[in-house]
Amino acid sequence: MTPADLSRTVLHAVRRAVDEDALRAPVPARVRVERTRPGGSGDYACAVALQLAGPAALPALEVARILRERVVAEPGVGRVEITGPGFLSFTLAAPAESDRAVLDAVREQGLAYGHGDALRDEALQFHHAREVRAAVTAHAVRRLVISQGARVRISCEEAPDPDWARLGVAVDAHGTPPVPLTGIRPVPAGATAGELLRRLGPDAARWGLLRAAGHDRAALGPELLVQGEANPLFRVRYAHARARALTRGAALLGFTAEPAGHAPYSEPAKPAPYGESPAPLAGRTVSAPHTAYGESPADGSAPYGSAGRPLLDLIADHPGVLLAGARHRAPDRVARQLEAVAHAFFDFHDSCPPLPAGDEKPSAAHRARLALAEAAGTVLAGGLSLLGIRAPEHL
Repeated sequence: MTPADLSRTVLHAVRRAVDEDALRAPVPARVRVERTRPGGSGDYACAVALQLAGPAALPALEVARILRERVVAEPGVGRVEITGPGFLSFTLAAPAESDRAVLDAVREQGLAYGHGDALRDEALQFHHAREVRAAVTAHAVRRLVISQGARVRISCEEAPDPDWARLGVAVDAHGTPPVPLTGIRPVPAGATAGELLRRLGPDAARWGLLRAAGHDRAALGPELLVQGEANPLFRVRYAHARARALTRGAALLGFTAEPAGHAPYSEPAKPAPYGESPAPLAGRTVSAPHTAYGESPADGSAPYGSAGRPLLDLIADHPGVLLAGARHRAPDRVARQLEAVAHAFFDFHDSCPPLPAGDEKPSAAHRARLALAEAAGTVLAGGLSLLGIRAPEHL
């Protein structure tokens, strides 16, 4: 069960409680679940009972009890606890199945992993000044909200700078709108699009303009062009390129990705080129029974290792990050998520190499590690695409 699945499960429980007249409150449009914070219990937590207590005219603890009864028996949910003033804490029944579901979702959805329809009922209109950072931010916000199902229109106070097109930016209209629109107003860049393109090129310029929160000044110095680990953009794109190289290396060694404890895929998914829709999921074949999740038939070692857990969690949380970035008009959240994924990818890669060394033969553990590495590469490519930045397969 993924975080998105759990959110839908809790929302369904709320609807059931309302339909059964156990709760008399409006059903929210969505239910937010978050990974449990340090010191908490369970895998995920939810505050929906606190939100419904007032409209339902019931104590939050009673609302939590009503919802717990309707969630605890759902497939994939192991334990549901009520903590504090009425928080619901969830422990998933089978982490292995949850991890496989996440990796399957990434493989099936490709670059569209994390896209959804939470904003499908929203028609948004954004307006910004004739300033390069505002224009690039509005463009990235457009991509984010569209990825969550919204319709959007963008206008500029004046005719757009012709150089914006080289940054991939376009506006739908310009001039003074007849009614106030939602403003996109980051701290100005202090440079024109032409100047940034000459110094940095389109990708580094976009990253520099989007990486900082809108209320912070953007860092637009030569450090954005450094080909080394100190440059977050390089690290993110290098992690993606390394993940793609692992797939090519595995093909030369005659094996493909296969999540731990999973029936093998009939053929590896071909990464979609930048800017194109991902290919459909390849068919699957069923093979002989596998070993238990997390074990290699040769030595019983955990294929993902302890370093794999942070990467798996970040990939599972990616849809929530995209939705939050869309709701808060904050592409910087996506940039920081990609940095975290890249960092966790290299930790995992160095601790649990997906490719065998020397004369070692590919094992179930290598196939499982490759599946996780490929998922990380797909998340990085999809996130960069939403920011309007290329994800090269070779660096």
